[in-house]
Amino acid sequence: MTYISAQPVLTNEWDDICFPVSPVWLADLLPDYDIIATDRQQLVVGEPLRGRKTIFGIQSADYTIIPNSWIREVIDKVFGKNYEVQIKYTSTGEFSISIILSDGFSIGNESLQRSMILTNSYNGKTPLTIQGQTFTTMTNEGNKPGSSMYREVCKNGLMGWADSFGKLTDYQHWLEEKPKTKDKKQPVKSTQDLRKIHHSRLTQEIFQAQLYAMLVGHKKPRPTLTATVYEHLQQRKVSKAEEDLLRKLPIPVQLAKQAQERLRLEERILDASPSYWLMYNAVNHALFNARSSLTLNDRYKLDERVFHQLAASSFA
Repeated sequence: MTYISAQPVLTNEWDDICFPVSPVWLADLLPDYDIIATDRQQLVVGEPLRGRKTIFGIQSADYTIIPNSWIREVIDKVFGKNYEVQIKYTSTGEFSISIILSDGFSIGNESLQRSMILTNSYNGKTPLTIQGQTFTTMTNEGNKPGSSMYREVCKNGLMGWADSFGKLTDYQHWLEEKPKTKDKKQPVKSTQDLRKIHHSRLTQEIFQAQLYAMLVGHKKPRPTLTATVYEHLQQRKVSKAEEDLLRKLPIPVQLAKQAQERLRLEERILDASPSYWLMYNAVNHALFNARSSLTLNDRYKLDERVFHQLAASSFA
């Protein structure tokens, strides 16, 4: 099915995405009809600020809408006033929510802040995830979300992360074996393998209690393997022979061209030589600022794939 082309809109206000949303049952709208399509029973209807009532999707009877306001309440409870929020959303009902914390570290001459990215949607295209793992996967398997970094230069949160590997040697070994195993023996689930979220009538109380338990451990900073990999990417400069690497990455050709332009711009802004770090960030910027038919979930999948591919090349 062709997906509507959309360009993410940037905001720092929760209110822009915490508008009312609720189900409208087809049986109520069409009382004189027998609804045979049991996989399509309810309309997901939202009321965006300054907008008309909008039908974002048609879902099954057991699909539970998770309003962004539920997420906001948990974030406020966990972090209080000690965070900033950066949100990217589309007119088609997809939301990328970056929680930016005050602590961080330096990469070269840049200062980064610790962050965590949550996604949600009202159209069913982007699952509810925390740093790339679906909410249901973490709930069922007892996983804890990782964290990443927010970069002020491009005003983007970075999705590539390696925290779950524990040690750098484990991550390097996985990168070396990845082409041979075709991801069958990964010690951590990639977003490429995560199934579409299935809402099974979660109540607000159950959802918020589970989300709080997942996030409360992130109140205090802790060393992360991802930060170590980011530092390595920054120190690994791109040679002349590697300059065409952007064209070999698993992203659409037009996005690769935009990433090339962004790479050159950041070299001038930072007065820095091209590095794997700048290359990864250039792709990240192109993915999350360009108009595309890619869903937010697709963009995050590609961002993570690019991160691992560039990491593998940098360690080779």
